[in-house]
Amino acid sequence: MTPDIEDIRIAARRIAAEAVRTPLLSNAALDQLVGGRVYLKCENLQRTGSFKFRGAYNAIASLGDDVRARGIVASSSGNHAQGIAEAARLFGASATIVMPADAPASKREGTARRGATIVAYDRARDDRDAITAGIVAERGAELIHAYNDRRVIAGQGTIGLEISDELAARGERADVVIVPCGGGGLSAGVGVALAATSPGTQVYLAEPEGFDDYGRSLASGAIERNARTGGSVCDALLAPQPGALGFAVNRETGARGVTVSDAEALAAVAFAFRTLKLVVEPGGAVALASLLSRRVDARDRTTVIVLSGGNMDPDILGRALAA
Repeated sequence: MTPDIEDIRIAARRIAAEAVRTPLLSNAALDQLVGGRVYLKCENLQRTGSFKFRGAYNAIASLGDDVRARGIVASSSGNHAQGIAEAARLFGASATIVMPADAPASKREGTARRGATIVAYDRARDDRDAITAGIVAERGAELIHAYNDRRVIAGQGTIGLEISDELAARGERADVVIVPCGGGGLSAGVGVALAATSPGTQVYLAEPEGFDDYGRSLASGAIERNARTGGSVCDALLAPQPGALGFAVNRETGARGVTVSDAEALAAVAFAFRTLKLVVEPGGAVALASLLSRRVDARDRTTVIVLSGGNMDPDILGRALAA
């Protein structure tokens, strides 16, 4: 069952004490560059450095004590991993995370530092889902999927609620909201929230080239897989295919796909650092990249960009600034 606006409102109350209500910022230079009004929803400033904490905390908070006592299992390249690890720590629950061996060191270290056990796998050779299912079956633990989970989607949807509420308080509304997209949980939650609170706002899903399964799936009307499992600098957005729950929501809300190159994502990282004074990882910067590269027209519009995460190794930031 897909989440609705009441699920998102419940999630907002549930996470309020622990999650950061991240700022909605504007920048005059960016407005002038694109010819419109742009707001930046800074989830790179969220607890654990990405929006993933919202969904992770909402999911774990919704469990009974007996379920949490059996432990939490998730698979993630790093941001969901850190969100789950932190939320589990807050509840005193154990967490096991199945992570690709090539995940950024900062994300592996952040997950371990929060007390989670990491089970590494090879993206090219190993079956992540089979490894995860085996751990769940062996321990009787609770699986919290990174995006194909109603509780997680509802938690991510609180971002859309905050965007709509804050703009309304300013007497404004968004014409367009652009969201980084991997498995589609964030875009689905934001889409549900905006459909209920800001009808007429168009949601765009930004993906890296070669991993545009969502855009292709929305165009064809059926879930399509990516040909590759790795090879993009946008490590946070390399889901193999859309999650069924999120895909159903994104189709219903009329979301549209847009694709950017790795070079454009890195250029957006550099722009965020130099001009916006914000640290944003490549996967978290693809929505901004779609605007800077004119993939989405922001002229004479009010556009909201979700900066979904800021967890990256220093060498990636150096690479972006050098380019």
